Amino acid sequence: MGGHSPATAHVAESGMADARARIRLGEHTGPTSGLATGYAQANLVILPEEDALDFARFCVRNPKPCPLLEVTDAGSPNPTALSRDADLRTDLPRYRVFSDGALVDEPTDVTRYWRDDLVSFLLGCSFTFEFALAAAGIPLAHQRQGVNVPMYTTDRRCMGAGAFEGPLVVSMRPFAPDDVGHAAKISSRFPAMHGGPVHIGDPAALGITDLGAPDFGDPVTIAPGEVPVFWACGVTPQAVVIAARTSLAIFHAPGHMFITDRPHADYDSQGEAP
Repeated sequence: MGGHSPATAHVAESGMADARARIRLGEHTGPTSGLATGYAQANLVILPEEDALDFARFCVRNPKPCPLLEVTDAGSPNPTALSRDADLRTDLPRYRVFSDGALVDEPTDVTRYWRDDLVSFLLGCSFTFEFALAAAGIPLAHQRQGVNVPMYTTDRRCMGAGAFEGPLVVSMRPFAPDDVGHAAKISSRFPAMHGGPVHIGDPAALGITDLGAPDFGDPVTIAPGEVPVFWACGVTPQAVVIAARTSLAIFHAPGHMFITDRPHADYDSQGEAP
C-alpha cells in the first residue's frame, strides 16, 4: 500500500485534524474540496433507525452510487472506523435537514436535531479518485473552470429496497480521448469511492438530453474532441431518501463533506499511492 513518509504523514495528519477542528468551531463553513489534502472525505446520510435497515439494503444493492464506508450504532454520532475523535453532529461545515421530504434547515451544527434513534451512514466520495487523477496529471474540467462537477439524473433505475427507490444520478467529467482509458483505469482502483465509470461517450444512452443543463452542480465547457465520462454519484442516495419522505433525514450540504482520518491510499485496491 502506498503512503506518506513519516514526516509528510505527520504534516498531513496535522492538516486533517486542524481542518476538522476549525469546522467544529464554526471557523470554516464552506466546501471541503482542497482541505486536508491526502485524506479521504465522505458523504453523510442520517436516518431514524426504523428506516436504517432498508437504506442499508439499498446501499448494498447499489454499491456504485452508494459505497458504504461505515454505519454507526443507533444514537452514536461517532464514526469510530473512520476517525478517532470525530462527532458527526458538528464536524461537517454545513448540513441539510429534511422532514417528510421537505427541506427545513441548512445549519452548521445538527446537535439540536440529534436523537437516540438516529443511524449515520458514511459513503465513499469521488474526491479520492479525483485526487488520484490529478496526481497522474490528468486534468479535470470542472476544477480547471472553477465550478462544481455537473451531475445528471439518468433513466437507469437503482435496485429498490423498501421505500427507497429511484433513478441513478451520475457525475460527468470530459477528457481528451487519450486520457479516457487512463481515467477509467485509475478510478477503478477505488471501488469504495464509486470506482470506475458507468458509461463513456453518448449521454443519450443514459437518457441525458443536454449536457449543458445538469440537474445538479454546474455545466462545464467541453472542448472539441473531448469525450464525456460518467460516474455513479453520491447525490443518488440523497435524491432517493428525499423521495421516500422519511420523517427525518440529515445530509451533508453538497460539497461540504466529512473529512476522515483515512488517507486516500487506504482505498486503493491495487496498493498504489494516488
